[in-house]
Amino acid sequence: MIRYIRGIVADMEENCIILENHGVGYRIFMSASAMGGHVRVGDEMKIHTYMSVREDAMLLYGFLTRDDLRLFELLIGVSGIGPKGGLGILSALSADELRFAILSDDAASIAKAPGIGKKTAQKLILELKDKLKLEDTFGIRQDAAPQAGAFQAGDSVQEAVMALTTLGYPGTEALRAVKAVEGRGEMDTEQVLKAALKHLV
Repeated sequence: MIRYIRGIVADMEENCIILENHGVGYRIFMSASAMGGHVRVGDEMKIHTYMSVREDAMLLYGFLTRDDLRLFELLIGVSGIGPKGGLGILSALSADELRFAILSDDAASIAKAPGIGKKTAQKLILELKDKLKLEDTFGIRQDAAPQAGAFQAGDSVQEAVMALTTLGYPGTEALRAVKAVEGRGEMDTEQVLKAALKHLV
């Protein structure tokens, strides 16, 4: 019903913001990762929204990008995951990390989200894996999540992430370590791998 609201951030609470638009303050629940460092009182923002209608309440859930909103809608389409659970997952993992975890069958990382057990995480992977595109995983193809047959020769970033997962590191930890390497796009695989391992020690 309400796809986005543009307004001024009038106030911030623990897990939501008050966005004022034409004299009306909209209470919008957001993930901790979205609110942390990206939202400040007084900022003018465009928040993409999902409206949850229940018998006892009408709630707005907000996202900084339309892509994050789309991922949230995929999450709550999985039986057993409601809006609160979906927001909890996106608080524990960024959109990129969640896609990576799904495409690499990393149920353990997803299960770290509050209220999400390992069985629910495995079910989420099973239902969403075919709905995600590999090239969407990081927004740009050079950082796409590793899958068998998905790598191009010389792609040091992808190969380094794959090597770390082969060494036994959880998928999302491998991703974070490689993304933390400055200038990774100009390094060969061995250089990226060595630099990433320093972040994992």
